[in-house]
Amino acid sequence: MVRGRKFLAARVSQAVQSTLGSSIIPNKPNTPPNWYTALAFLPPSEILTRPYPIQHTEPRDSKKAGKRPRNIFHPTRIVHPEDRLRQEFFRDHPWELARPRMILELDGQDARDRDWSKGLRQPGMTLSGESVVQRQLWLMEAKGMTKQQAYDVARKEFYKLRQQEEIERRIAVEEARMYGAYFGKSHLQVGMQLEDHVYEQWKKWAAEEIEKIESEKTAAYSNVVDAIEATEMVEAAAQA
Repeated sequence: MVRGRKFLAARVSQAVQSTLGSSIIPNKPNTPPNWYTALAFLPPSEILTRPYPIQHTEPRDSKKAGKRPRNIFHPTRIVHPEDRLRQEFFRDHPWELARPRMILELDGQDARDRDWSKGLRQPGMTLSGESVVQRQLWLMEAKGMTKQQAYDVARKEFYKLRQQEEIERRIAVEEARMYGAYFGKSHLQVGMQLEDHVYEQWKKWAAEEIEKIESEKTAAYSNVVDAIEATEMVEAAAQA
């Protein structure tokens, strides 16, 4: 006898709702679980067939005759034109990822207020690799440049602005020191100091380990000599 499939997961929301309605302790409502709100908005499916997801990109093997596209029920990857440009830039400039960035936005639509035709400097946005990516994309779409040509133009503008920032920062430090400011150690000096401290600890540990190994070798050699001398004494006593 074939029994019908029971959709127990589809009735989890109703079961929890009925449980929350009846409280065991008077005047103390039950606390819903953390996943209850999400489950109420996105209930489990009640059909046996899997839904066909939205295809953001065309499957690779869709144009092959006589072959059915594979993995059509898997969610497709959302690919943007900036992804490849961003990957190439940070591959060439990995230290740009170490710079702090401000990811806070005002209303989520800050990108609409930026005009990349005016250059890399944009209001409310610090100079970063994302500026180069957006500037390169604008040059490719508006000026008709190739990817390499737009990358060279945006990269040279970026280098020029970075050089200006370094010069302004160095001049500001010199002026502040002239008026008696003291900045302490730099990040490189602090890092070297920590590295030297760890190195000295390692030298101390290595010297102790070498001393232990030497003492073990000396003890092993002395034990062998004592054993040989004992054997010779036994043999001499037996012959006598």
